[in-house]
Formats: sequence, structure tokens, C-alpha cells
Amino acid sequence: MIALDTNVLARILLEDDADQVRRARRLLAEEGATFWVPVTVVLELTWVLRTSGLARDAVIGAVRGLLALPRMRFQSPDALAAAVRWGEAGMDFADALHLALSAKAERFATFDEGLVKQARKAGALPVVEAQ
Repeated sequence: MIALDTNVLARILLEDDADQVRRARRLLAEEGATFWVPVTVVLELTWVLRTSGLARDAVIGAVRGLLALPRMRFQSPDALAAAVRWGEAGMDFADALHLALSAKAERFATFDEGLVKQARKAGALPVVEAQ
């Protein structure tokens, strides 16, 4: 198994450096290889994509696409899938991922009133409460 850094996935998705895109594609084409993607890489990737000018919906779509790739193995795949669903419902991806990774908690405390509203709208759990 080969662990991937954010920049490898970003090059594939952004196609912004021809040499690195070619090298990343060659890596991902290695016969029989599987790839490990830590949840922190996915979180950082969403930030890189957003700061590169991609719309929120395009970023969420990119993550959904990565999750569907058969040779990719993700840390916390259920939490990532929930974060994508909640992101598609309008929640900020980072907030959605923080919440999804807190699934075993009784509640999620925040000062972010917007997050409270978006979590309610999305039906996200645990319950998000403003402090």
C-alpha cells in the first residue's frame, strides 16, 4: 500500500503542473498498487482546492469521486462519506468532517451559529449546540 500526500491528489485534480501531473498519474497507474489516504489529507485537499478557486460544490464532488475509486483506501471512510453528504446539503466540508468524526459524542459544542443551522438542516449527528 502506498500512502498519498495532499499534493499528489491536488496535482491530479487541478492539473496545474504538467510534470507533477504526469508523475502522479504514473504513480496511480502502478499495477496492483493500492493507496492509503489519511483523513487529514482529504481535509487539506479540500482547502487546497478551495484556495485554488474551485467552487464548494466542485470540491465536494471531487471528494465524492475520490471515495469511489476502487484502489483507494481511506481512513474513516464512513465519516468522509457523511461529511460529503452534509457538504452537499450546504455544510462547510471541514465542519462536516469534524462533526462526522465526532459520531460517538453525545453532542457537538460550538460558537458557530451557522454550523448549528446547517447541521439541523442536514440532519447531522451528533446534535450540534451553540454555546
